[in-house]
Amino acid sequence: MTQCKVLNLMVDYRRNPLGMDDLNPRLSWQIQAETRGFIQSAYQIQAGCDPSFEAEAELVWDTGKVVSDSSVHIEYQGKTLQPRTRYYFRIRAWDSEGNGSAWSAPAYWETGLLSTQNWQASWITAPVPGQLTEKSEDPCDYFRTQFELPAGAVSARIYATSLGLYRLYVNGSPADDTLFNPGWTSYNKRLQYQTYDVTRMLTAGGNTLGCIVGNGWYKGYLAWDGGKDHYGKQRALLVQLHITLADGSEQIIVTDGSWRTSTGPLLMSELYHGETYDARLEPEGWASPNFAGHHWKQAALTDAPPPLLVAQENEPARIVETIKPIAVITTPAGATVLDMGQNMVGWVRFRVDAEAGTVVTLQHAEVLDRDGNFYTGNLRSAKQTVTYICRGGEPETFEPHFTFQGFRYVQVTGVPHDQLLEQFTGCVIHSDLEQTGSFSCSDELVNQLQHNILWGQKGNFLDVPTDCPQRDERLGWTGDAQVFIRTAAFNMNVVPFFEKWLKDLAADQEADGRVPHVIPDIPTAGYGSSAWGDAAVICPWTLYQCYGDVRILKQQYPSMKAWVEYIRAQGEHEFLWNTGHHFGDWLGLDAKENSYIGATPKDLIATAFFAYSTELLAKTAEVTGQQEEAEKYRQLHGNIIRAFREDS
Repeated sequence: MTQCKVLNLMVDYRRNPLGMDDLNPRLSWQIQAETRGFIQSAYQIQAGCDPSFEAEAELVWDTGKVVSDSSVHIEYQGKTLQPRTRYYFRIRAWDSEGNGSAWSAPAYWETGLLSTQNWQASWITAPVPGQLTEKSEDPCDYFRTQFELPAGAVSARIYATSLGLYRLYVNGSPADDTLFNPGWTSYNKRLQYQTYDVTRMLTAGGNTLGCIVGNGWYKGYLAWDGGKDHYGKQRALLVQLHITLADGSEQIIVTDGSWRTSTGPLLMSELYHGETYDARLEPEGWASPNFAGHHWKQAALTDAPPPLLVAQENEPARIVETIKPIAVITTPAGATVLDMGQNMVGWVRFRVDAEAGTVVTLQHAEVLDRDGNFYTGNLRSAKQTVTYICRGGEPETFEPHFTFQGFRYVQVTGVPHDQLLEQFTGCVIHSDLEQTGSFSCSDELVNQLQHNILWGQKGNFLDVPTDCPQRDERLGWTGDAQVFIRTAAFNMNVVPFFEKWLKDLAADQEADGRVPHVIPDIPTAGYGSSAWGDAAVICPWTLYQCYGDVRILKQQYPSMKAWVEYIRAQGEHEFLWNTGHHFGDWLGLDAKENSYIGATPKDLIATAFFAYSTELLAKTAEVTGQQEEAEKYRQLHGNIIRAFREDS
């Protein structure tokens, strides 16, 4: 037997994922070998519901020995997967001499609900609030329900989502450490749900589920025109808890008319503007058993037609690291400012000991002005302000819920100077992507450049690839994404992140093939520019180049083709793109004063991208086995090249 091990088993680029809706997940593995030049000659995969694999008759898939050197993206082809089921799998491999390894340690994946038909929960919402005051602009909704368990749970899974952003609690504790769920998708077409393993959080006797729901991307302020309610005017919640008891019976808890709802201390929460939290209004123990919540109102059922519910597709956002401030600055204007020492995206967690009613205010900014004063001019309308009103009586700790800031400097009021450095912590938040690449050299300036690039990715990869994390924008500009995706793939494992985003691109693509400037789309942004819309083609191809995953190309091919055909239909010349709106050489260094656009002609840029996307589409058709399509687009590419040269 050869001296090698099969390890690092992955399912759709993740380790032991919960709540998947993929009926043919892609399995990958690595091999650790003692011999130089090890080449896998064959593999075998077994999958089943028994982690011991003692009963082979219970296997749902056994490939037998497959002659192949491939160890990535092997699609499951076994029996039809069942909902809410954990499947274990193991792998062994053979070398070029025919020597086989031992079986790997088992890994697993767990299916979610798989189909909308398996949802038993109802969408619930809070009663329409009364007239809002300046102090409480659209306060967040609090929901809760209580239930009894006759015995401890053997297994318990919560499946949850919302219209808005939600934070889920079980018996007073957060269900997990993920943030900004359910993420940002094309909400009217696709809505992600999350799966939580809460087995150890439940107890025999009384239990409570609680949830806070805020505006988020769904109905909060988006873009620069001050608009909100882009996807809907009413927040809503959907929760389904499946509990398996020791005797094999199942108990199901769902959102319905029995849930209770109220407002609470979270008086305002907006992605751009920050949060206002009055700790004096905290209903102590509201998400725990035995809370006297009889004064809470009954939740209302809503029959709004839900979009397609899909299991979480990308890595969730988390607090990935923390940073302590390096200095407290008193500005020339007399303001007290914390310097985090690093431009970052996330929020500030702080601990304060003050009298009841003390107002603590944190304003966030990226830079100081030339005089050293706190500067917010580049934020435009984004307030980036967190206001906390103290409960008093003892030290209290706070961090926001549904907002994030882009900042290095924090202007603080209401906190004694001696409590600033030690009791304030910057929490860096982004999609929890695994870092897979690094670079360093003997030149410290180049090393600093790479550091800046990596931090730029951290700051702009919070569920969608954004253009900036601080001002009243933070949108998934397609042009930015296609320019940066190759670098992003060097730094981190970005496939789940971009696969999810590209599905939204396809969902938001117009019937004629036009691609919105931003994904997910909002009407403010517009459609159809070269280089921006070409993300539909460039991004899938780049992922294929970096990861060798043909499924991405197959999945996105209709969208890629629709974009090229949209360009082809523009104007009077089939092979030139010289009509329509284009950003051109955006932010070109040779731009005229008061202009964002460089001197390179827009028609030249547009036709060049037409040629490039057509070339990539032909290659994609070739890779996916569509020979006639490949030849058709090779010919189109040749015609574009000739027309481009003749027109230049």
